[in-house]
Amino acid sequence: MPLLLNKIIKEVGDSEGGTAQQKLRIQSEAMAVRAFLNFQLINYFAKPYNAATASADPGFPIITDPDITQTDFKRGSVQEMYDFIIADLTAAVPNLAIQPTYATRWSQAAAEGFLGKVYLFMGKNPEALDHFNASFSAIAKMSRKPRLYDYNIELNEGGSFMPIDPVNGPRSPFTGITDQTESVVAVFSQAGAYDGNGPGNDFLSLPEKTVDLFDPADMRLKLYTDQTQDQEPIPGGRLRRFTIPYTFANARIGMELSDLYLLRAEAKARANDLGGAVADVEFLRKNRMPAANAAVPSADAVSSTTLVKFIIDERIREFAALGYRWWDMRRLSVDPIFAGQPAAKHTLYLTGGGTEEFTLKPERLTLRIPQLYLNAHPEMPNNP
Repeated sequence: MPLLLNKIIKEVGDSEGGTAQQKLRIQSEAMAVRAFLNFQLINYFAKPYNAATASADPGFPIITDPDITQTDFKRGSVQEMYDFIIADLTAAVPNLAIQPTYATRWSQAAAEGFLGKVYLFMGKNPEALDHFNASFSAIAKMSRKPRLYDYNIELNEGGSFMPIDPVNGPRSPFTGITDQTESVVAVFSQAGAYDGNGPGNDFLSLPEKTVDLFDPADMRLKLYTDQTQDQEPIPGGRLRRFTIPYTFANARIGMELSDLYLLRAEAKARANDLGGAVADVEFLRKNRMPAANAAVPSADAVSSTTLVKFIIDERIREFAALGYRWWDMRRLSVDPIFAGQPAAKHTLYLTGGGTEEFTLKPERLTLRIPQLYLNAHPEMPNNP
């Protein structure tokens, strides 16, 4: 993929046919996708961004040359990669379409929103908020805008998500790969080739303490089941999320509208715009549960710190078992608001009963570089 993107970026301007503006748009889309991929890589294979150490923390190779014979790759620093991601997105935005042909194509709204997310991960809240607002402004100009489903309608009798299949669940965007109603840009994770029993999040379950974060009236609970895919009961009060069946596409990891609302709400809360943050969160919640249950509790809206923590819990309620928690765990591990919290634990539920618990060490928030890659570049240092 990086080779193809770099080739487009370098060579589309000299291609035959098409207008100069069309070529700029294609080049800009490739730059946005490259920034997105590099953001994935730096958040898997390097430490979370910390302004005090980012210039020294090993990053991931920045590849810009479409030459397949190139072999001299250096890890560089985390700071260099983030600077490169920002440069790609900043250059791409002006030439991207306001209204993409399909929701899988990058638009100005998608790139602005994602640029805000990058800045938020860097702890640069003012810049993040500026770009989140710019993303919503770009959405307002679209002729076919992404919109939130109202679960109070769609998950009730006669709603478009109904009926709820006991194995595959409701017909929601999370079980229908072609439904891009809520997508600012639709990107799907891949859990490997389908072999009849693919990995992904089929075997993940929410522990009881996570289930307890939901209001009993929260319609999002209908996206879960207390049965395995083989229709066996899941013990311990745990729930399994219905996901796209019989496919390698397991989660939406691009920019969903709900994510954009929660990211902007967090940025507003960190800027002490508590009213603005509450408005964004409650707009989402009113589309996920009855209005009578959607208000942010007053105790959680009294300060920037309490409201940010509530918003992070709301992210769990919205995105549980979809992979979003990994990214939040990484960035919050260096966030002063969350300093001193107990280390995260992973519970493995054994087939014969019982559990095994693993405490997440800080170094495990950074994956080791695959050995196949190191075999080709033995001089490259690996992560601990």
